[in-house]
Amino acid sequence: MAEPTPAPASVTAPAGATGVLALATGELLWGHGFGAEGEAVGEVCFNTAITGYQEIMTDPSYAAQIVTFTFPHIGNVGANHDDLEADNPHALGCIVREAVTKASNHRAVMGFDAWMRSNGRIGLSGVDTRALTRRIRMAGAPNAVIAHRADGQFDIAALIEKARTWPGLEGMDLAKEVSCRQMYRWSGGGWRHGGGYEERAHDEALPHVVAIDYGSKRNIFRNLADAGARVTVLPATATFDEVMAHGPDGFFLSNGPGDPAATGDYAVPVIREMLATGKPLFGICLGHQLLGLALGAKTTKMHQGHRGANHPVKRLADGRVEITSMNHGFAVERGSLPEGVEETHVSLFDGSNAGLATADGQAFSVQYHPEASPGPQDSRYLFERFVGSINGAAQ
Repeated sequence: MAEPTPAPASVTAPAGATGVLALATGELLWGHGFGAEGEAVGEVCFNTAITGYQEIMTDPSYAAQIVTFTFPHIGNVGANHDDLEADNPHALGCIVREAVTKASNHRAVMGFDAWMRSNGRIGLSGVDTRALTRRIRMAGAPNAVIAHRADGQFDIAALIEKARTWPGLEGMDLAKEVSCRQMYRWSGGGWRHGGGYEERAHDEALPHVVAIDYGSKRNIFRNLADAGARVTVLPATATFDEVMAHGPDGFFLSNGPGDPAATGDYAVPVIREMLATGKPLFGICLGHQLLGLALGAKTTKMHQGHRGANHPVKRLADGRVEITSMNHGFAVERGSLPEGVEETHVSLFDGSNAGLATADGQAFSVQYHPEASPGPQDSRYLFERFVGSINGAAQ
């Protein structure tokens, strides 16, 4: 509705308002609630993608976050059972400009409002998302509570206090919360027009990748399968012995939420033992940050993070610019990369690190999401490069 304003001592909701975003600073953004009723506390971020809202909401990397969509028309193609990156949504809720309309797409099985409600996620529409995005860009990602009540009755003081006392993402290990609980073997490939996601058997003759699930997206494993690998997925807390018991030919470190330094307490020692085997290793997003930590680099919390499907990244080897999908609030400090570790990609938005590799080529990682669905697909060659390096190592 309006730009953020400081909350007065006594608050009366605007006429018709059934939802509110209460920031830890005391600022309030009123709107119309949709999806589930209730309240949730987390960090508010913004995403600049114009498609893929269902994939975004189910991406485990958005755990403990409330997503502001800068594209005004969210929900207009409804929801379906295929466009999920995990079994359940992990973003706490979303903030949109325009009201969610009736679904208009032949693949929709329900409206976005109904999907949000059935999954216990809170939506807030009618918000000036441009003003909120500017606020995040200037002051950083705030802690806040998103709340929805059909009767429009809110205890604003309690909501603000809840936002103020929430500790924030820095120092928070969320990988354990979103990771799988036990080992499983992945089956299935990418999307085939007219046929949906391809079914694939677990072929023992293919090179074997053991993937550590810190909050992985399904499309990562589909791309690994399309590149010619069979994939076994293990929980974030898997030990090195548990990893090696599966006889891996290569290792994969997935994306995920939270502070990499916190997850690194138990992940980094395992990754260092993986590196010591000499087998190929590939990391994405949180996996990139954890590899950086294992190699001796440092990570830091970003001011606003990078989230969207239109982020330009320069590949330093040949100067090519790739349009990428990103979702991260922490980054590897490029100045902390030790000797023997090369920077391979940089963000053209702010110059931050977007990729690294060991000098011998054994291990490499990228900060962005080369598996992004829907698109862009500029960086899917990385999966072929990884599986190719496994095949080369075996020769």
